[in-house]
Amino acid sequence: MSLLLTEAYKQCETIIAANSKTFYKAFSMLPSKQKNAVWAVYAFCRQVDDIVDEGSNPKVELQHFKAEFSRFKNGEVLDTAMWIALRDVFDQYEMNEKAFDDMIIGQEMDLVKHEYETLKEVKLYSYHVASTVGLMLLPILAPKTHRELEADAISLGIAMQITNILRDIGEDLERKRVYLPKDLMNEKGYTIEMLYNQEINPAFISIWEDLAIEAKRFYEEGLQSLHKYPISSQLPLKGAAHLYRAILEKIRKEEYRVFTEKHYVTSLQKQTILTSIL
Repeated sequence: MSLLLTEAYKQCETIIAANSKTFYKAFSMLPSKQKNAVWAVYAFCRQVDDIVDEGSNPKVELQHFKAEFSRFKNGEVLDTAMWIALRDVFDQYEMNEKAFDDMIIGQEMDLVKHEYETLKEVKLYSYHVASTVGLMLLPILAPKTHRELEADAISLGIAMQITNILRDIGEDLERKRVYLPKDLMNEKGYTIEMLYNQEINPAFISIWEDLAIEAKRFYEEGLQSLHKYPISSQLPLKGAAHLYRAILEKIRKEEYRVFTEKHYVTSLQKQTILTSIL
């Protein structure tokens, strides 16, 4: 591996280490080649996410990024670390270009859609912003069986995104985004005013738990084909899922305080979880 490529992967690793300690912890268990590829895919996703959430002119910046990706797909050499690393990944693996395009569509949704009527809509959004990441990683994690694993990877992505939604309710409200389905809120008698007033009442807890049950079901679906992955990928993938699931239990123990706190699983808890699934 050239020094330039080595440095490109190192920069991608820095990005995931700083922004997703859960994924970094889990996928650090992969062999070196796959691990580097995961870092590059994550760097791509992080850049799109940061444009939408932190960009000064996200619509324009996202259009610029899409144009860059189009040039990348046409074989043009782009000289930033993420593109250099990603080119190497695309050269080594049978990557799913549509998943990358669909993920960008999901991020664009956040620029135009701020409330969701039904769970079906939330799941479609979750596919675009999270299941797509699983589809990007599949050829890396399971080069020989990735096509037959796509449905379960989609389920696992939905599970993780619902977990994100349940963890980030307060943070999303600050951006005027509500991912709790309106029909579920209406059913439970929980109003948008209650949400903005940060009311944690029985109706809110019932909504939260209904979505947590959905997440649990999708985690189980997503992991049912774990045995079809290479041995080297099974533990990292199972680890990532279990570490993410643990966020839900952490929130329960903290009495659903999602408006003012962002809940994490501690390093010690992560190590305990990973040890328990060995």
